Amino acid sequence: MLLTALPLLAAFVTATERPAATTSNNITFYGGHKQRVESFLGIRFAHDTSGSRRFKPPIKFEYLPGSDVYATRIGPACPQPPNPNISEDCLRLNVFRPNGTTSTSKLPVMVYLHGGSFVAGSKDDPMTQPGGLILQSVQNGHSVMHVSMNYRLGVFGFAQSHALKKERSENAGLRDQRLASEWVMENIRAFGGDSSPSNPESESIGDADGNRLGDPDNVTIHGQSSGGLSVGMQILAFGGAKSQLFHRGIAQSQALENGITGNFTRNPMQKVADGTGCNTTDLQSADTITCLRKLSMDELLRAENNSLGASPGDNLGDEWLPVVDGDFLPAAPSNLIATGQFYNISMIAGWCQDDANQFVDFFRAYLPGFTTENLDNLLALYPISELQAAYFPNGSLEQPSELCRAGRIVRDILFVCQAVNLGAGLHKAGNKVYFYDQNQTMLTPLLESEGQYGYGVVHTSELAYVFGNLSYYEFPGIPYHPTTSDFALRDRESRTWSSFARREHGIYVIGGPNEGYAGLTDGNPASQRAVSGQRIRERCAFLNSPEIVRQQLY
Repeated sequence: MLLTALPLLAAFVTATERPAATTSNNITFYGGHKQRVESFLGIRFAHDTSGSRRFKPPIKFEYLPGSDVYATRIGPACPQPPNPNISEDCLRLNVFRPNGTTSTSKLPVMVYLHGGSFVAGSKDDPMTQPGGLILQSVQNGHSVMHVSMNYRLGVFGFAQSHALKKERSENAGLRDQRLASEWVMENIRAFGGDSSPSNPESESIGDADGNRLGDPDNVTIHGQSSGGLSVGMQILAFGGAKSQLFHRGIAQSQALENGITGNFTRNPMQKVADGTGCNTTDLQSADTITCLRKLSMDELLRAENNSLGASPGDNLGDEWLPVVDGDFLPAAPSNLIATGQFYNISMIAGWCQDDANQFVDFFRAYLPGFTTENLDNLLALYPISELQAAYFPNGSLEQPSELCRAGRIVRDILFVCQAVNLGAGLHKAGNKVYFYDQNQTMLTPLLESEGQYGYGVVHTSELAYVFGNLSYYEFPGIPYHPTTSDFALRDRESRTWSSFARREHGIYVIGGPNEGYAGLTDGNPASQRAVSGQRIRERCAFLNSPEIVRQQLY
């Protein structure tokens, strides 16, 4: 009898017992809580993007003044396979904060841009839920709050054509991210975030309509993989000419990408238009876009899926990419960096030791314009003998040496040297820039269960530690034996992520036997050996030279 009464008792829980936040428009959001973290889920920041709004810049969503909003459901993800809970009405965000946070708490705000190659992922990915990060920040005495968002993916978010460029509708997914950041500026103070009204004597900060927003000094955007690329794109957005919505950025395992100026996305775009029968006149025409907008979500998503080849080597790496549209991205990223057209922020960027070992099928795709001579020069910087000594000091080869060579080259091209290029531009403009090298992983048992041996510290290795979610990898039938060093690194890395910028300079090796500060030319001897052996200065000098940057098409 008592058990049957419990649901009835739950019905009498009042709104006042829930975590709440009331904005300046008297809109009250009611959330929930779990394990000492309060959450507000599925908050709309933009209208439905289906039908005639498909591909277009997002339209700001505003709740009616005086509304009560029960933010306890995550809502759908943006269209992607295979996910049953998807919709084009997906532009929502989540807010997480420590228990007991009030509107006067003024906590630093971390805004996360998820990864997934711009075709997958959402704000609700279990691996990147921020509860562990928040609790570690509280224990460390430097509490933070966290915001995560959905943004449009694939053809829905990164469609390209002359017609879309003319109506300023390219880079829709990046525009979604920026609108969510505007929501943070306007509303996060009510949730306890430190985004105070701008100083009247300082430079005005406003949205696209000139409305004043907030002070971004305590807002940090961070992202991993394509989310890290998104961080780079937001730093370069509008050439830094519009209002600044954040003060710090953390780009994990990517900050830029080859091929942005090569318009690689035109290839899958052509396949989508042809596959749906919409390309009756010209891919670039307004008629083609009108036809694509009339398709159902499922029809368009199916055409996007069919545009991919049967194996990774059939595709040009990440195919749905940002594009130089003359508006959101006014020029090639390399040109914006060289001419100082970006938001002046402090930046942390980094990579995993073996970030690209799983992506060697894309090797030639990441060298789209390389001449044979420069390819030979590149290979000369990566002698197999050095890599054998670095990967297999005991002489036991777990992977073919050429695979390791290709993996290190792709890593430096995609994850290391482009971040160094962006960082150098920011540093030249007087900003603080920091780098890290992730040298520890707990993914080895999972990889080996799939027959992938000797891959090292692979892509995404840092996420378990940053978000404090080691248990995410506890899968049935897979060995799960986190070590004492895994738990120790979880505590340190999640605690330090929001305060990493306190490091003086240089590269920090995270995890593993060589952990510690290691500048390019000085630092902890063991850590210095770990970095110097990668020849980052020499290799990035080649990869970031003007001729080679042009041949990388960014």
